[in-house]
Amino acid sequence: MIEKREFYIDGRWVDPSVPDACDVINPATEQPVAVISLGSAADVDKAVTAARRAFKTFGETPVDERAALLERIIKIYQGRTSEMDEAIRLEMGAPRRFAREQQTPAAIGHLTATLDALKAHVWERPSPRGGSLLRHEPVGVCGLVTPWNWPINQIAAKVAPALAAGCTMILKPSEIAPLSALLFAEILDEAGCPPGVFNLVNGDGPGVGAAMSAHPGIDMMSFTGSTRAGTSVTRNAAPTVKRVALELGGKSPNILFADADLETAVRFSVESCFSNSGQSCDAPTRLLVEHSIYDKAVALAGRAADETLVDTPEKDGDHIGPVVSQLQYDRIQTHIEKGIAEGARLAAGGLGRPNGLETGFYVRPTVFADVTNQMHVAREEIFGPVLAVIPFGSEDDAIRIANDTPYGLAAYIQTGSPERAKRVARKLRAGSVYINGASPDWDVPFGGYKQSGNGREYGEFGLEDFLELKAITG
Repeated sequence: MIEKREFYIDGRWVDPSVPDACDVINPATEQPVAVISLGSAADVDKAVTAARRAFKTFGETPVDERAALLERIIKIYQGRTSEMDEAIRLEMGAPRRFAREQQTPAAIGHLTATLDALKAHVWERPSPRGGSLLRHEPVGVCGLVTPWNWPINQIAAKVAPALAAGCTMILKPSEIAPLSALLFAEILDEAGCPPGVFNLVNGDGPGVGAAMSAHPGIDMMSFTGSTRAGTSVTRNAAPTVKRVALELGGKSPNILFADADLETAVRFSVESCFSNSGQSCDAPTRLLVEHSIYDKAVALAGRAADETLVDTPEKDGDHIGPVVSQLQYDRIQTHIEKGIAEGARLAAGGLGRPNGLETGFYVRPTVFADVTNQMHVAREEIFGPVLAVIPFGSEDDAIRIANDTPYGLAAYIQTGSPERAKRVARKLRAGSVYINGASPDWDVPFGGYKQSGNGREYGEFGLEDFLELKAITG
């Protein structure tokens, strides 16, 4: 059992104001692997005090000094990647290979892209017509709230640009998956991050998260999580009129046209939906298929789902692991039940656990066919390995269905026509559009339209989220 009850505040590991033990559960065994303590408003106050004091000097540090800090963090992180692999495996059930090849390296991607953006950024420039100086300055003290599904990815996507901008911060990682965050705090400490610049307080949303959102000493909230929770952050932040950046839920469409390489496109579609056990906010969970290839695509999707391996995270291989918690498992089962009740046809999977995996929060890879876009499984973010297949007629029909969602985080297009791909991509209301299996670089902006949030992360766009713009005239 790992004991991690302390918080990192003002450059030291300190005890919580009021101990409140919380078990960290291994999703594969359903047993505790660590104990942390949940914080309170009093702990947030301590962290904010430290961050405000540190901002007076850190906000004025030269760019070279902040770049050197990021370089030290990168070097130390690279030496501790095996520890990060293990932390992510234990806290959220990522299989060893997936943790090693996808989850852990994400932090390096964000740190290096932010470092490049910092070195290239123009901090002062004349106004377009002259007579004024336009100057970028750090926002100030930032509250960072991160989720459990890509834990170190989202931590690095916020901490790196906040440091680069000259901000100070308080991080509240998910209480479900806090081990990677605690390890990252050790790395920042080893890298010589000045006291008070980075602070970590564990806790839940109603306790620590709400206290951060409402705190008058915090100038900005950057939140990644559900749309429901993002709404709460915004509401709590409103009285202090602080900046709020949100990266929220998604129900991303994946449009498959008849001129695509069908087998390759369907295989990509299923694998992308089920990756990370379906626990990605930008997963292509609605597969829209042109009528003429619909039956064949459904058969191929069902076969791909049946061939998707589900196994324990301890094993090294190309399989998916459990979902993160009993609560999440139960929610997914409820979604599957609703899909069946509404008349969607099961092409693969269904209720219950895969054969041979009776312990652990494992979900059967599931494909629903004959889905209409008004069904529950087409409207709600399920956050599990569940794919909804929807037929469409014309190109305009596909675009209409794709955009008929409260979300707008990502969209996907599979077609053999570059002209069609560009034409359709321009009409999709989503922050990111991926064509024929393409994936972005770390400096490509990430964020959503509509109820998928506001603001953009990654590279120079993430850096700008943490900057104010000042005009000096005269």
